[in-house]
Amino acid sequence: MFRPLFVFIGTRYTRAKRRNHFVSFISLTSMIGLALGVVVMIVVLSVMNGFDHEMRTRVLGMVPHATIESGEPLGDWQSLADKVKQNPKVLAVAPFTQMQGLLTNDGKVQKVLLNAIDPAQERKVSIIDQFMQQGQLDALTPGSFGIVIGDRAAAKLGVSIGDKLTFVAPEVTVTPAGMFPRMKRFTVVGIFHVGAGEIDGFLGLTNLTDLARLHRWKPDQVQGLRLKFNDLFEAPRGAWEIAQHLGESQYYARDWTRTHGNLYQAIRMEKAMIGLLLLLIVAVAAFNIISTLVMVVNDKKGDIAILRTLGATPGQIMAIFMVQGTVIGVVGTLIGTVVGIFAALNVSAAIAGVETLIGHKFLNADVYFIDYLPSQVQSQDVLMVGGAALVLSFLATLYPAWRAARTQPAQALRYE
Repeated sequence: MFRPLFVFIGTRYTRAKRRNHFVSFISLTSMIGLALGVVVMIVVLSVMNGFDHEMRTRVLGMVPHATIESGEPLGDWQSLADKVKQNPKVLAVAPFTQMQGLLTNDGKVQKVLLNAIDPAQERKVSIIDQFMQQGQLDALTPGSFGIVIGDRAAAKLGVSIGDKLTFVAPEVTVTPAGMFPRMKRFTVVGIFHVGAGEIDGFLGLTNLTDLARLHRWKPDQVQGLRLKFNDLFEAPRGAWEIAQHLGESQYYARDWTRTHGNLYQAIRMEKAMIGLLLLLIVAVAAFNIISTLVMVVNDKKGDIAILRTLGATPGQIMAIFMVQGTVIGVVGTLIGTVVGIFAALNVSAAIAGVETLIGHKFLNADVYFIDYLPSQVQSQDVLMVGGAALVLSFLATLYPAWRAARTQPAQALRYE
């Protein structure tokens, strides 16, 4: 029958006597500090999850998971693609040809990686169709010399749908009059916006046949095959196995870890390190409960002495103050979790609104791989943060509760 009584007393002790408002203020401060630590940790981890998700879906949805190439142009790529598809890890295959160069218009110049595709096949391995702002991918018909570019490149060059661009290849043509750079006029037939600066600014798409002519290849020749795997983390090993099966001496494989692997690993490492640092902030906030309970123990020495004379054991006295500290931890954690989830779900819109209000972009696409702040709340992160806060709060109650249990009734009542 004493157990509910001690729980009630411990709950009441979260507020000090009326004459000592300072202790009540310290209790409230500890609760608010713990809640703020939980909020910050949930928001930051959600933002890091957002970067991770955008990296996987947008950037790695545009670049190849892996490619199979040869030292020479591939002629009968369809039969080679059929062999590659026999691998159960491969989800789809599409041909491609690439050429680096410059796009020029009215004295403006932009470097570009021209990626020649078959629109029907490209949809199977790329998410480009989801981000078309103007025009369609199907406009890249053979012989039309159409080009699809990102909105950043279009803005820099000052072009829109139907305008002409000049592509300057990194090769020269030798004529009796001398050497001249190889150039070709392209018509803008589409503009896309992925949100990744390096893609929106430096990637251009055209038809396979058109770029084959620019390479001076046969119309049906391509540079290689682009592979999409069921799991992008299977790409490095899977592409190597496919190249060996096809003939290691004739074909070689490349995968996304060579081009974007360092960036992805950096995001994962940053999430782990930032999570650890923020956990220390939560620990500091949780251990503020120690000072709060120590002050409450000093404030309640008379009450403790009376309870001891009525037969309360040291363990029961410990339970009273452990309940008090746990109440502070639970309430602070619940408030922080609710506010943290709400803030994490709305931080992207809030930052976008602030950017619009002040007219400044916090994430510049020239520096970062995306130009907006993503956020993705994951239940395991919320549970981890809440659990860590509760455990730390509970641990913080042990010393003050033990100190309260050691209070001697005679000494405590001598000055009452």
